[in-house]
Amino acid sequence: MQTLLEAFTAYATEHSDKEPQLLAQLRRETHQKVLQPRMLSGPLQGRLLGLLAQMTVPKRILEVGTFTGYTTLCLAEGLPPEGVIDTIDCNEEIVAFQNSFFEKSPYRKQIHQHLGDAKVLIPQLEQQYDLVFLDADKRYYPEYFEMILPKLNTNGLLIADNVLWSGKVLDKIDAHDADTKALHQFNQMMAEDKRLTTVFLPLRDGLSIGRKR
Repeated sequence: MQTLLEAFTAYATEHSDKEPQLLAQLRRETHQKVLQPRMLSGPLQGRLLGLLAQMTVPKRILEVGTFTGYTTLCLAEGLPPEGVIDTIDCNEEIVAFQNSFFEKSPYRKQIHQHLGDAKVLIPQLEQQYDLVFLDADKRYYPEYFEMILPKLNTNGLLIADNVLWSGKVLDKIDAHDADTKALHQFNQMMAEDKRLTTVFLPLRDGLSIGRKR
């Protein structure tokens, strides 16, 4: 039986901009060919990310956690012709899958892939960013926060996914649950850091959006 939340999501998706055909194909093939397809952002979240990027027109985007490239392509929708998205992932086995869709998109030349540990790669990036999307190892979110914020331009957006973590952040946190503990800490950092204006959205698995003051 469909839950009320699922019904809300389906209704919202139906009454939002439609998912581009290439992204629909990417989503289908992710579920057919890739392990843990639930890590993929859904159409509603993808349309929101695309809209935020189109509104801000970021010259440089940083994505921490590429997975199969769905959100990469959503975010790239807002890039100006000279814009670039740096996207980081540590899974070498999925690069060919990413490229098969990046090549079909109009953004291929604007997408710069970085393979390796984000904690090592982020400090090596010398650029400043107008938009950062965080969707990588949850236990390192607080570390990513400290690395990313100095690289975010004034009025830039920091968007973080999975901040509800299937509702686990609402419960008493097990001392051995490193992921949930880190996410709760990260959520507090986003809400309390005076450098940001933050809104926490209960969309899908939780989306936190902060604008750097």
